[in-house]
Amino acid sequence: MESTLSFERGPGAAAVPRQARLPIADDKAMLRAAAEMTRDLIAPKPRLYWADMAGSALVGYAALAVAVTASSTGVIVVASVVAVLALYRALLFIHEVSHMKHSALPGFRTGWNALVGVPLLTPAFMYEGVHNLHHAKTRYGTADDPEYLPLALMKPWTLPVFILVSALAPLGLLIRFAILSPLSWVIPGLRKMVVERYSALAINPQFRRRMPEGEALVRFNRTDAAASIWAIALVAMVATGVISLRGFGIGFAIGSAVAVLNQVRTLVAHLWENEGEQMTVTAQYLDSVNVPPPALLPGLWAPVGLRYHALHHLLPSLPYHSLGEAHRRISAALEPDSPYHKASYKGLPGLVAKIGLSTIRRGK
Repeated sequence: MESTLSFERGPGAAAVPRQARLPIADDKAMLRAAAEMTRDLIAPKPRLYWADMAGSALVGYAALAVAVTASSTGVIVVASVVAVLALYRALLFIHEVSHMKHSALPGFRTGWNALVGVPLLTPAFMYEGVHNLHHAKTRYGTADDPEYLPLALMKPWTLPVFILVSALAPLGLLIRFAILSPLSWVIPGLRKMVVERYSALAINPQFRRRMPEGEALVRFNRTDAAASIWAIALVAMVATGVISLRGFGIGFAIGSAVAVLNQVRTLVAHLWENEGEQMTVTAQYLDSVNVPPPALLPGLWAPVGLRYHALHHLLPSLPYHSLGEAHRRISAALEPDSPYHKASYKGLPGLVAKIGLSTIRRGK
C-alpha cells in the first residue's frame, strides 16, 4: 500500500527519492516457534504485578517528597534520580494495562489509575483504545498507526526536537486536565476536540481517536473527571502557597525527566524505517528492537519488559515478567541465521547513532 505524502514526507522529512524495497515475507518457523514455546508463559502473576507497580509508585513518591523537602543539593539530586526511575517504572505499567485481560487481574486498572495514572495525569485511557491500533497488522507503520512516524527518514533536526518537546509534557497535561477538560464539559465542540486530539499518547499528529462508547465511555469520563479534579487542586495548592513554587518546580523537573526518558526509549523502540506500506509480522518484528542481557542499563530505561519490544510485537499478550524467559527459549531454539536474532541490539548509544546517521544520510 502506498503511503500518503503527508505521512511519508512530513514537515521534517527529507526530500529524497524513494527507493523501492522488496517486501519481507513472514518467517513461519520463527512465528511458529514463538507461539509454541511460550504457551505456558501466558498467565500473568497478580502478586508480582501489584507488588511491582505499587512498590515502584511508593518508592517514587517517597523519593519525590525527599527531593521537594531537602535542603542539600546532593540529596535533592539523588532523590530526584530515584524518583524519576521509580515513577517511570510505575508509569510504564500503562502499557501492561492496555494489553491485559482485566478478568485475569481484577481491579488492577483501577488501582493503577488511583496510584499512578491520575496523580501523574496520565490515566489509562490515554493508552487504551490507542496502543492496540499500533499492533494491528494492517496499521503498523502506516499513516493509521498512532505510534509511528518514519523518524529515520526525516531531517536530522527532527530527532532533538522529538526528544526536547517531551520536556513540556507536564505543562501540556496540566493544561489538558486543569483547563481544557473542565471547559469541554460545557462546550460540546471542545469536548469532541479534547477527546480526539488530546486524550492519547500518540506521536503521529494525524491520529484522531474515536469517542469511547458504552462502558468504556463511562470509565473514560469518570477517570477524566478524577484527573481534572486533581489537576485543579494541584494548581490551587501552588497558587495559595500550600505547595511552594520551589517544590512545584522540582516536581515539574522530575515529571519532565520522566517524559524525556520515555521519549528516548520511544526513539529506540523501533528502527522507524517504514514509509507507510503495510508490513508482515516478520517485517514489523525486524523494525522493532530487543536489547537483551548481558546489558544492564536497559532494565532502567526500558523497564517492565520493554527491553524486549520486538518480541512483544510477536507476542503482544505475553505478560512483561515472561518476556525474558520467552526470549531465552526462542533464541536457543532457532538457528543463528533466523530473523529472530536480527532484532537484538547491544544498547542505547548504538541505536541512537543508527537512527541519527540514517537521518544525516537522508538529509544530504
